[in-house]
This record gives sequence, structure tokens and C-alpha cells, in this order.
Amino acid sequence: MLKLFLWLRYLRKKKIVFLSIAAVALSVSLLIVVASLFTGFIDTFERAAVEAVGDVILIPPMTFTKYPLLIEQLEQTESVESATAMISGYGLLHLGRGNVRAVEVWGIEPASRAKVTGFAKFLRRQGKDAGEPSFNVPDSPETIGGFVGIGVLGEPDELTDEYDYEVAEKMLGQPIVLTTGTVTGQDSRDSSRPEFKRQVMKFAIADIIETGVYQFDSGCAYLPINKLQEILYPEEESPIASQIMIKLADNTEKDVALTVIHGVWRTFVQEHLDADPYLMTSTGIYTARQLQRRQIAAYEKQMGILLLIFGVVSFGVVILVFCIFCMIVRLKQKDIAIIKSCGATSNSVAVVFVGFGACVGAVGSGIGIILGFVITRNINTIEDWIRIIFGLKLWKSSVYLFSKIPNEVNWPWAMRIVLMAIIAAAIGTLIPAIIAARTKPVNILRYE
Repeated sequence: MLKLFLWLRYLRKKKIVFLSIAAVALSVSLLIVVASLFTGFIDTFERAAVEAVGDVILIPPMTFTKYPLLIEQLEQTESVESATAMISGYGLLHLGRGNVRAVEVWGIEPASRAKVTGFAKFLRRQGKDAGEPSFNVPDSPETIGGFVGIGVLGEPDELTDEYDYEVAEKMLGQPIVLTTGTVTGQDSRDSSRPEFKRQVMKFAIADIIETGVYQFDSGCAYLPINKLQEILYPEEESPIASQIMIKLADNTEKDVALTVIHGVWRTFVQEHLDADPYLMTSTGIYTARQLQRRQIAAYEKQMGILLLIFGVVSFGVVILVFCIFCMIVRLKQKDIAIIKSCGATSNSVAVVFVGFGACVGAVGSGIGIILGFVITRNINTIEDWIRIIFGLKLWKSSVYLFSKIPNEVNWPWAMRIVLMAIIAAAIGTLIPAIIAARTKPVNILRYE
């Protein structure tokens, strides 16, 4: 009770202690916001990879045939819930006179892709429908349909970073032309030199995709896999694929699933692809995180460096607490002497000041958590107000990949920061506590 009484008395009489609390609160809130934004960005990056390619992706060194058999074998295992195939290429989209965009073209099966990834929810027209997505063009069932990213149809506004949805949706059903090409004469048994042949394909925009990831929204077009195969690989009669995207069953260990998928792939190559050793040894099978591990490692390293820098800057809080408590000890020599003359030990006196410092850290950390939570959750609103007031757009999807700033608080990191703040505040009181503990009552009270 005596300790609590002294803590409350010092808080009431020494308003400068609130400066320490404010410093701790600001430091804690700053570190929580930085940690939450970085971990949120990394989590969003990983989630975007899963929504783009599924839980696991199989990437052979070249295209292969008979992929429906491979998908059937994968889905028969307990580890795989569903799988889908894709082929890819590059080309130019002619959207109108003088409007040509370079794109990566993906041949897909929209219904099966929607089961593996978050594909369906990104469609502007079909995203709200309960049925399976398709390339069907409204009022024109015989026309070949395709999807395009919203960024292909127009760049986001420089100031607001938002797309003009009205202009984009007017393109629905409009015919556009894809110019791509294929290489012929690559067979090693053929002595002729490889030749590039230009291919042109007309299709209508059946839907518009907005994933929130600038890379996909501004540079991708999606076509039926069989139609794209006819353009890119006209000599192939069997269905071919360049990648297989896989969604794992619930509660499946990823390491176990990877082992199962490796086994299915080897068996498939042995039975249907003439046991091609190149396909067996050079095919990569990765989880979405493994596929992005270099970027994720770089982001985590940047987060660590930034937290270290702000942590060093926040070390000034320890110095501030030290200075304030040194002043309190010097001005409260009489209180310390009276306490010790009443029988309190030197250790008890030291505990009073160390405990008070820890309480300052705890109160400041509590305020810092609230402040950090409010800032993080409303970071997009704050960024929008900065744009309105100062005309400065801080977050652009073309630079930072995503259209919105991640705003989820990372509570494990927040708890670590709070613990470190309380310990730091207590450390700042150690020397003043030692000085108080060494105070001799006789020397102080002699003249009282």
C-alpha cells in the first residue's frame, strides 16, 4: 500500500512524469504501426499469391500434354481438393485506334480456376453471381469471350489512385484484337531453323478483373485455354498446359501434400510422358509462400531494419525517464529519508522507484496500444485526408502493388513492443533507484 500511495502522490505532484508517459505512448504507437503495416503488407502479399496461383503450383520446364489425366489423379488423393491448368504467353491488345497494351495472356478454365483460387470474386460482372464464372459474352453466345484486368483498360487516377469504373464497364462486350506469335520448327529432329509466326485472335470482353494487385490488373488478359492453345500451339492436338495450380484439402500438412504431389507427378510422367527425365528432375513444385520467398525475405529484412532504427530512436525514452526520475529522487530526499527512518530497507526504497518506472511504462504502453490501434485501423482514411489537404498521394498501387494499405494490427508484435517498453522504462529508473537506496536518513533529517 505504501508503494501505491507514493506512486499516486508522485503522479499528482510531479506533472513532469506525464511527459515520460507521453514519450512511451508515442514510441509504442509508432513501433506498433510500423510493425503492423509491414507484417500486413507481407501477409497481403502472401494472400495475393494464394489467390493468384492457389496453395501449390506445379511448374514444369516446358509444356506437357494430357493434363486432364494429371488433374484427375491429383484430385483422387486425400491431400488435394481441386486443381486447374493454365498456359501462358505474351502479346499486344488492340483496344482501339492508337490504344495498344502489352499483356501477359493466360489460358485458363474459369470454373475450375475459381475452385482453386479467389478468381471469381474479382470479376466485376460475374463476381456477385452464385454460379460458376464463364467466358460467355452476354447476347452473343457464339463469340469468343475473354477477361482483361481493369488496369489494361485505363490507368488509375494520379491523385486518387482509383479507376474510372464507368469507362471500363462500357468496354464490356466490345471486340478487341490480340496479336501474339508462335515459334515453329523447334523440333531437334528437324534441321530447319525456328521461325516466328504472327498470330491474331479476336475476342470480346466478357468481364473485367480487379484483384487489387497492380501487376495483375494492369498486365493480364485471360482467354479460354483451348482457344489460346490453338493460337500458340497449332500443331498440338492433345490438350496441353504449362502450369498446374492446386488447392489443398482442409487440415492438410503442406510438407505431406508436396510429397504426395511429387509422387503423383513422377507416376504421371512415367506412365503418360514416356518417363521423360527432364520433366522428372526439372519440374518445380512450390507452395505460394515458397514461390515468393525471395521477396518476402527482403520485406522481412526491411521491416527488421526499420524497427531497429525506430527502436534506437525510441531509446531516448529511457534517457528521458532517467532524467525525470533523477530529478524526482533529488527533490524527494526528505520523503526517502522518512521512509527509511521508519524501517524501510534500501531494497524496498529501490523497488518503489523501479516499480514506479514500470508503471509509467505500463500506462504509456496502454495509451500507445490504443493510439497505434486507431492509427493502423484508419491508416487509409488518414492517407486520404493527407491527399485532400496537401494534394499528396502517399500510397500508389503502381508503386506498392496493392490498392489499399493493409490495416490489421499485429497483436503478437504489439505485445512484444509493450513488454520491451515496460522493461525499458524500468531500466531508465535503475540508477535513480540506486541513488535513492543509498540515501542516508541521518544526513537528510539532521537539519529538519
